[in-house]
Amino acid sequence: MKRALVTGSTGFVGANLAAALVEHGIEVVGLRRTTSPEDAVKGLDISFVTGNILYPETLPLAMKDIDWVFHTAAIADYWQVPAETVHRVNVEGTRNVLRAAQQTGVKRVILTSSSAALGISNEDKPLLDEDDQFNLSPHIFPYGYSKHMADQLMIEFARQGVDVLSVLPSAVIGPRDLKFNAGEMIVQALKPTLPKLPLPTGGLNYIDVRDCVDAHIAAAKKGKPGERYLLAGHNMTHREAMDTVNQTLGTSVKIVEVPGWALLPLAGLVWSVRQLGINLPIDCGRVLLSRKFIYYDNDKAVRELGLKTRPFAESVRDTYEWYVQNNYLQKRGIRTTGPSQAEIC
Repeated sequence: MKRALVTGSTGFVGANLAAALVEHGIEVVGLRRTTSPEDAVKGLDISFVTGNILYPETLPLAMKDIDWVFHTAAIADYWQVPAETVHRVNVEGTRNVLRAAQQTGVKRVILTSSSAALGISNEDKPLLDEDDQFNLSPHIFPYGYSKHMADQLMIEFARQGVDVLSVLPSAVIGPRDLKFNAGEMIVQALKPTLPKLPLPTGGLNYIDVRDCVDAHIAAAKKGKPGERYLLAGHNMTHREAMDTVNQTLGTSVKIVEVPGWALLPLAGLVWSVRQLGINLPIDCGRVLLSRKFIYYDNDKAVRELGLKTRPFAESVRDTYEWYVQNNYLQKRGIRTTGPSQAEIC
């Protein structure tokens, strides 16, 4: 039986990956900090080892007798964290993991990077793929830059003989999304904060977390060392995504589209407020990028990893039902009365 170590095992992607690995008959060891919540891994048949990717001395023991290391630990809610912390965790933490894997002779490392590492598209190439490189200012998008730097580390260690590759998920949605990343759309549909929900005219790509982790496992089995695989699903405008949420949940939140030019002064205001030390649930880079159509071509992952993507509506429905079953909507002030019914507390 193969043994896999999952860093970030209590997080969104890590917990779903751990569950999928167990279903594939693989023994799972989860790396967790002493402060990590266990809600997302409750009931999973996995063992844990205490460690931290920022403390390299804790990693070799965690990798003892491990075949595959899935490095999913990272800071994803970057707008709430200083840029230097994002760099330290996403770049230096990755370096520590790769170095420990090199020293202990792990058979393969699968790095969970991000589609953000590819930058943004332009009119000449509207669909980004694995050949694209980060093309934004690190100051504007420190998270994407940190993932780009982590990918460069992957390539560097691969050249040194480490069997390592990276997978680059787009915006991930699905069960176990404790921090309401893409799941925030569900909350806004059920309990909108404004009479009309303002949405930029741009768009994103979404992938179901279960399709994402299946591709992680496929990458472990048949991916090529030193390669990057873009795990992307559905290219959708922000309005299309929210319309699907409304149709799936039977909600009727009203939408008003915000033109791109109107976001420039808002981004400046957000930057000024954050410079005063006031914490906001968004940063200027996120505001500016929201007006772009950040779309991807997943052909390489489909061709080489067998990536399959379920309908976006199915992802919305299953995410909602997981929130209901685990009482997460109630924590956001939404009373649920059944698997497909909710009301505001």
